[in-house]
Amino acid sequence: MKAWLLLPCLAQAQVPGLTPQSPWSVSGYFKGMTTLTQPSGAPSQKEHLLHQRFDLEYRGLAQWQFNLGMRNRLLYSDALSQPGYGDLVGADPGYWDLSSNWLERDSLLGTSILDRLYATWQGDRWQLRGGRFRINWGMTTVWNPNDLFNAYSIYDFDYEERPGSDALMVTRQLGFASELNLVLSPDDDPDRHSYALRYLFNVEGWDGQILAGKSGLDDVAGLGFATDIGGAGIRGEVSYFKPREQAPQGPQMRSTWVTSLESDYSFAGQSNLLARLALLHISDPLSAASAAEYLRLPLSARTLSFTEFTGYGELGWDLTALTRMVLSASYYDDESLFVGASLSHSLADDWSLLGVIQHFDGCGNSLFGQSPVTLWYAQLRWSF
Repeated sequence: MKAWLLLPCLAQAQVPGLTPQSPWSVSGYFKGMTTLTQPSGAPSQKEHLLHQRFDLEYRGLAQWQFNLGMRNRLLYSDALSQPGYGDLVGADPGYWDLSSNWLERDSLLGTSILDRLYATWQGDRWQLRGGRFRINWGMTTVWNPNDLFNAYSIYDFDYEERPGSDALMVTRQLGFASELNLVLSPDDDPDRHSYALRYLFNVEGWDGQILAGKSGLDDVAGLGFATDIGGAGIRGEVSYFKPREQAPQGPQMRSTWVTSLESDYSFAGQSNLLARLALLHISDPLSAASAAEYLRLPLSARTLSFTEFTGYGELGWDLTALTRMVLSASYYDDESLFVGASLSHSLADDWSLLGVIQHFDGCGNSLFGQSPVTLWYAQLRWSF
């Protein structure tokens, strides 16, 4: 047989390791979750949630990358009868409103939001990114006073991607583990435009950062660090917020320091035992009228808690190779208490089961003690 007769076959064959990768990448998940809310002295409420997400990435152009992430939820809940609850669930806090409540009928709500939509240009030492994306400046893992653009609640376990910001970010690489970041994030109110500059560096095994700028109505400066001592991870952040002006409505804000320190340690062994402790201090905390108001409040880096001191502890270990248990607790110095437990199990490569219990309580007139509540969650997830 002539050699040239084999060329069409060779052209169609896929050579292992040399097959060109597609410029498109799609991932996501489907989740079904049932929630039972049991307030003390009040009727229980049930909520059923179908949650679908997909993330799309395109890398077909040299030096350019395009990302889109969409979150779709169908909610059946007794709580939707409460005025404004549907608007709260479907709210978009960004500069652009990229959300829509496309179904509102009795106890049924359908809502969608684009929480990622951005383009990235990457040069040798420069990177430019614009659109809606996550800006993660936190160095600790529980509370993040340095996370000026994307603060979040530690109790919201169902949104692991966390919200994004509408912003423009310029990054300049300076060397090994060293860079400068400049972020500009607009707001509908010109007085609430945010911007910040961060310097990230590494010195003899210590990661550090220094940042300064404006967050909403506050001028802010902060620093953070992360290192390892004796096998234990040690991390800390501190930020100082000084109001530039007061909001026309709402509580009067004063200058405040927000500090977070934490440590974790992984024990050797098949159980992968992990222990974590964290402490948060806010020199002038913003009080909340009720636990419901606090838990629904869109948090900022200056309002991570409603008390001066807050402590957190966590213990996690593998019951089997496929099952992990995590116990956690938070204590607020008004004697409010949170206790949580989660049990996750891998059913197959792409299937997982999660059960979560969250109990909010306290002593006397503490915020959580005024309206104790227990929440039960059962979640089934398929990832693709």
